[in-house]
Amino acid sequence: MEKKILIAIDDSENAMRAVEFTAKSFATDHRITLFSVVLDTPAICDLNSPGLTPYFMSQKAAFCELEDQKKDLMTTAIREARELLLKAGFEEDNISVKIEDRKKGVARGITDEARSGYDLIVLGRRGLSGIKEFFLGSISQKVLQSAKGVSILIVD
Repeated sequence: MEKKILIAIDDSENAMRAVEFTAKSFATDHRITLFSVVLDTPAICDLNSPGLTPYFMSQKAAFCELEDQKKDLMTTAIREARELLLKAGFEEDNISVKIEDRKKGVARGITDEARSGYDLIVLGRRGLSGIKEFFLGSISQKVLQSAKGVSILIVD
């Protein structure tokens, strides 16, 4: 029976392990969505308000260049994830990609998307360093706590 699986993906090794686990563990007739939540860089980089801090304005070009590089890494990660699923036998028509601009947070973006009819969320256990995870909380823990009506698979 066909299921809808949402794989939360970023450019981390943990996210790629989640894709690999899905490719090895699930029947190839399932519908897979590779889902990513990204910072809305164009909106930030287009800001020219004099009210912005002088430091930000002086570093804006460097910041926007880094964010563009991050998006390039994300594009590469998504392409690799698609290729991995295709090699595992998933049909191209059953693999979709959805990238959402970050509005409320990464975990909330994942759980909001999952409410639109997915049977399973698959995500890597952690993407943050130990210190950042302690202070900010891990995305996987936030998804685990807030997702309702959908199963969650956290891949280590």
